[in-house]
Amino acid sequence: MVWENQTFNSIFILLGIFNHSPTHTFLFSLVLGIFSWAFMENIAMVLLIYIEKQLHTPMYFLLSQLSLMDLMLICTTLPKMIFSYLSGKKSISLAGCGTQIFFYVSLLGAECFLLAVMAYDRYVAICHPLRYTILMNPKLCVFMTVASWTLGSLDGIIVLAAVLSFSYCSSLEIHHFFCDVAALLPLSCTETSAFERLLVICCVVMLIFPVSVIILSYSHVLRAVIHMGSGESRRKAFTTCSSHLSVVGLYYGAAMFMYMRPASKHTPDQDKMVSAFYTILTPMLNPLIYSLRNKEVFRALQKVLKKRKLI
Repeated sequence: MVWENQTFNSIFILLGIFNHSPTHTFLFSLVLGIFSWAFMENIAMVLLIYIEKQLHTPMYFLLSQLSLMDLMLICTTLPKMIFSYLSGKKSISLAGCGTQIFFYVSLLGAECFLLAVMAYDRYVAICHPLRYTILMNPKLCVFMTVASWTLGSLDGIIVLAAVLSFSYCSSLEIHHFFCDVAALLPLSCTETSAFERLLVICCVVMLIFPVSVIILSYSHVLRAVIHMGSGESRRKAFTTCSSHLSVVGLYYGAAMFMYMRPASKHTPDQDKMVSAFYTILTPMLNPLIYSLRNKEVFRALQKVLKKRKLI
């Protein structure tokens, strides 16, 4: 690694997304509320699926992993933003910045692959229901989940190694609310064009490939839904698929917009707004769309609450 003009004790300044005007104070309170809700609902989903044996199926195991990833994602970026806003201390060390980058990139990549696995799971369940236990057996389900975590972590290691190899000799003010790769590149006095090409290649693997699997899986699912005999079954399946695809579109669309454009096309305000979609909103929406509207999950939740005499 190239360590000239920098040490591991370099300090960056996160400029954040909010100031202390009345409007921004309200928006900060809104984000704090969303963070609290997303934190609680994702923890609830992980614990519920772990506790209730009736939810010990491949589909719900994958949902528990999605909730775990979302939980870790919001805990990687938002607590530091909240602390900086409330305390006024906006500094972050290179080590802290690197930690954020590793977990942030790893979790984004892992979730990209996991969403593709979940789409395949729905394809098998709807298009090949009699072979579901064979095509989605527990060992294969665990293997695909571990592969998602591993590939995401590999992406995080590659990006982190590249970012730490750069020299930062310009202003160390990061125009973002967390250490994002796109926000760090303008601060480097090292040539970053090779890294930008590497980033595009990683994005093709981490985004385009999973999106292709999702589109292919759901195209088969929608075709099967259209040919369903029962109108009620068709309506339920179509509603589920459309809600899943809306979240997938929001997540992948924002990620592609962020990381598949040249660095020269990025603007700080634009990057902050786009990042907010998949670091704040999607962790809140995923449990609502994928799980909590599910009657089986709702019944399991009621059962647990009754056991604990909470309802």
